[in-house]
Amino acid sequence: MKRIFKLVVVNILTAEAKIILKKHKPKIIAVTGSVGKTSTKDAIYTVLKDKVKSRKNQKSFNSEFGVPLTILGLQTAWNSPLGWIKNLIEGLFIILFTREYPEVLVLEAGVDHPGDMVRLTSWLKPDMVVLTSLPDVPVHVEFFPSPNDVIKEKMKLVEALKEDGILIYNNDDEKVREVVASVRQQSFGYSRYSTSHFIATGDKIIYDGSSPIGVAFELESVTEKANFKVNGSVGLPNIFSYSAAAAVGHVFEISLTEAAVALSKHVPPPGRMRLLEGVKQTTIIDDTYNSSPTACERALQTLNEISSAKRKIAVLGDMLELGQYSVREHEKIGVLVEKYADILLTVGVRSRKIAEAALENGMDESNIFQYEKTDRAGDELYGMLEPGDVVLVKASQSIRAEKIVAKILNDPKSAEQELVRQEERWKNI
Repeated sequence: MKRIFKLVVVNILTAEAKIILKKHKPKIIAVTGSVGKTSTKDAIYTVLKDKVKSRKNQKSFNSEFGVPLTILGLQTAWNSPLGWIKNLIEGLFIILFTREYPEVLVLEAGVDHPGDMVRLTSWLKPDMVVLTSLPDVPVHVEFFPSPNDVIKEKMKLVEALKEDGILIYNNDDEKVREVVASVRQQSFGYSRYSTSHFIATGDKIIYDGSSPIGVAFELESVTEKANFKVNGSVGLPNIFSYSAAAAVGHVFEISLTEAAVALSKHVPPPGRMRLLEGVKQTTIIDDTYNSSPTACERALQTLNEISSAKRKIAVLGDMLELGQYSVREHEKIGVLVEKYADILLTVGVRSRKIAEAALENGMDESNIFQYEKTDRAGDELYGMLEPGDVVLVKASQSIRAEKIVAKILNDPKSAEQELVRQEERWKNI
């Protein structure tokens, strides 16, 4: 019964969304990839919103529900049948009576299973696609025959580009370069290490005293350059997200200087390398939204780059939905932990392989702690913290590692605004 109800709701929402698109004809910017979609989508919206009337997905609602809801300007009803019926009725009223509508929709488009992107692109044809990253072992690979099949599914969005559409892509990503080589539409690359249309250089972590507070870099195009400084989050993925956003802005005749000013007021999304003030004069890097091998590797590299830390503590939970690649990828992370962190805490059964690999590669056993539950991990982490420590917390969604972050926040009352999954629905799980 639930499955039938879901199918009916999705079909009606999609039909309503199609009518809205046909009626108002907004420009559609679709963001996909296996790493950095939400951060990039939010950065693009920040660059555009003061220049062009825009709307974006809320949070990471990028599914068969999330995209139509964004087009209609409605909120998810979670598990409430009455709420979904109300949404369907409101969707009809929006079709009939809405006159003003955003000029641009910034839509994050993800895939969980084979066919997801095919179904979306059967009715959604973007004017612009932003392609972030296509790692060797992407998240959700468990549900696909191979990693290449995940890439093929995501590339359906690029294939759906309008004839006069534009592709913005990460030129530093080898697989992205391979798949975009055959794209006929106009394209612009952004990069940190290779030559492209938008090149970031001189990126660095910025500090307030000894506390990391954000990132700074210079971005250069063929015609201009500007200095960017964005607080609240750290890491190379942010450089990519902000560069992509500036590239999109260029298409809308927003200069790099204007993009830099807009992003100076940007608030990074919760749970994505977000910098938070921890107890006992510590710093938290909250990367708890989700985890995958490439994202975890980049997070650890960022932890390693923080020069002011007294001790670097990595709290890593299971990386899920990796299928046959799970053991190998957890072990690879363990090798990196030994190089980049002073103390390791793992949470979950799969992440034991991280601990084992760290130990085998030389990490002192007295600095390795393993837990099954987040509550105990959070309590014991609180007890071992010292002033000047920097703590990276990262895990897949189901581990609920944000509960660990909540236990070591300097201001527990800020959790609702600062952390992921703070809705009552999540708190009851």
